[in-house]
Amino acid sequence: MVVSPAQARREQDEVARLAGEFKGDQIALSFTREDYYQIAYFTVKGADARLRAEGVERFRERIADVLPQYADRVDHIADMDDLHLLDVKLNRLKRWYADGVLLIGDAAHAMSPAGGMGINLAIQDAVAAATILAEPLRRHHVTTADLAKIQKRRWRATVIVQTVQRVLHRTMFVPAFAGKGARPPRPLVFLARHLPAFKKFPSRLIAYGPRPEHAPDFARRTA
Repeated sequence: MVVSPAQARREQDEVARLAGEFKGDQIALSFTREDYYQIAYFTVKGADARLRAEGVERFRERIADVLPQYADRVDHIADMDDLHLLDVKLNRLKRWYADGVLLIGDAAHAMSPAGGMGINLAIQDAVAAATILAEPLRRHHVTTADLAKIQKRRWRATVIVQTVQRVLHRTMFVPAFAGKGARPPRPLVFLARHLPAFKKFPSRLIAYGPRPEHAPDFARRTA
């Protein structure tokens, strides 16, 4: 995934607005920041060298083609050195802990940007870790068994989210890169049409994850 540099924002555009576009075999997302647009241009693995060899003018044309609303400001991309490659990986460690070491978030499970669920999962890992380790840390005695509890608590949620991301890759991104258009999985379309309550499920999954975590009482501010 190639991420564009900052581009001067129009004052009337809503901050934090996220927009995605599919056109032919091109996919791009734009996120409106305080004073610029952050743009993600998705491409197949191994295409970075080819895109850079085409030069900045061709890349500006690509952005203007898939995101025409920014055609009048693609010249803010000065050269190809302004672009940064994010090599997407989707995997997880079998074991997140060792004696005196705990890995959570991306260190334990690399996430795809699909659905934007990785940051939520990482924060929930941290909340679970803080909840489980608070008392052992207070006693100055943390065991590997304590660390194992964190992986046990967060493992299933990680597997579920990564499975959803793999489905999105297979049904949305792969067909789009092949120029066939992105189509939601048929079972999901069926459920959305016949079960109105199901329409809330994807947004809740993205927002809260399969296992929401809540700060314990001792960490909450009291009156």
